[in-house]
Amino acid sequence: MTDFLTESIGTLAATVTTLCWAPQALRILRTRDTKAISLASQCAFAAGLALWLVYGALLGSWPIMIANLLTLALVGFIIGLKLRYG
Repeated sequence: MTDFLTESIGTLAATVTTLCWAPQALRILRTRDTKAISLASQCAFAAGLALWLVYGALLGSWPIMIANLLTLALVGFIIGLKLRYG
């Protein structure tokens, strides 16, 4: 596989997995309903994202770092909404 194809696949995967959290955050903002959201699950996921971010930094991989930083921000926002709205 070429480097361009490999990076393209990684970028597409990062974009899709990052953006998949946006509808959840928007739904919570619109409805203020977080009953179906597990705080423990979201916190565990955030911890995993933080570890991926560190891993990307250790590798010097900007795609890994950016994707996980953006996803961590969205998940952190969802956690904040969960704490605020219960």
